[in-house]
Amino acid sequence: MERDEIECFLLLADELHFGRTADRMRLSRARVSQLVQRLERRVGAPLFVRTSRRVALTPLGHRLRTDLEPPYRAMQAALARATAIARGVDAVLHVGFSNPLTGEIVLKATEELRAGHPGLAVEICEVPLSDPYGRLRSGEFDVQVQELPVREADLGGGPELLSEARVLAVPSAHPLAARDAVSLEDLADTALLTIEGELPDYWLEQRVPAHTPSGRAIARGPAVTNMQEALMLVAGGRGALLAAAHARTYYARPGVTYVPLADAEPVGYGLVWRAGNDTGAVRAFAAAARRAARRPVPLALPTDGPRPEQTRPEQTRPDRTNPGRLRSDGPRPDPAAVGLPGTTKPQADLVDLGS
Repeated sequence: MERDEIECFLLLADELHFGRTADRMRLSRARVSQLVQRLERRVGAPLFVRTSRRVALTPLGHRLRTDLEPPYRAMQAALARATAIARGVDAVLHVGFSNPLTGEIVLKATEELRAGHPGLAVEICEVPLSDPYGRLRSGEFDVQVQELPVREADLGGGPELLSEARVLAVPSAHPLAARDAVSLEDLADTALLTIEGELPDYWLEQRVPAHTPSGRAIARGPAVTNMQEALMLVAGGRGALLAAAHARTYYARPGVTYVPLADAEPVGYGLVWRAGNDTGAVRAFAAAARRAARRPVPLALPTDGPRPEQTRPEQTRPDRTNPGRLRSDGPRPDPAAVGLPGTTKPQADLVDLGS
């Protein structure tokens, strides 16, 4: 018995319609009829009753379907597992995300991989703010989606997946909170919270610059280890925080106002992995992440007029049983257009990782 005969028989047994079966197999109706007739000659009896109005299985057809379907599905699953192993994607992939927006990309990529690569399990966890590369270097993470640039000799990565505007989180009673927008020069008028840990200078300068573009000194506030701690200090008037625009949606809270930074460079995001560790599983995840980052969403912030009311989102929140992981209570907003219109730029390709 030929494989195309089995596939045609089982599809026609499901559809009971020659036209739909032909469409699913991407064959002509005549070819479907030929395959069915060939199988019936092989069996020695009709498997279907055909009239001008309907197609139905004969009792022998019912029996053959019952006997054939389980081993055929098992054969398909075995072939898929073998193919996954050959491609290096039958494994557990540990993926880090640096903030809720990158977490959304990771979740969407994981959902796609679940369907296309059933042998690939993806475990996700948040990248610590005060140790952005430690878990990747130690092997706890295989790949992570995070802010760019990354200038580490032992780490590799693809180019920018998407970007978004930057905002300044200030106490709601601060004079800057009443502004429609602020500039980088305005940072000299407040203290910026800094981040605790042994961090690369370029990484820290992007998040806590020491001077404004004109050279004015920017005061340093207390050091923090995570976003919730930072927002508590901002609300308490201890300093301001440079953040990405998605913080308005994911980190809205009383006492904190997010003001657009009109002249700041957007925040870019991309994939990062250990140099030489671009395995088949990493390549598969990278392709899925690229597609997830391309999807448009109606989550953009206005460029002028009053800022949107700050309400805590219900869609995604930390899992209290495992604070580093995300849990979902309903449809999640797509990540690709968070930020000011025109600043979010999904990118077309990933260097070295392919599609």
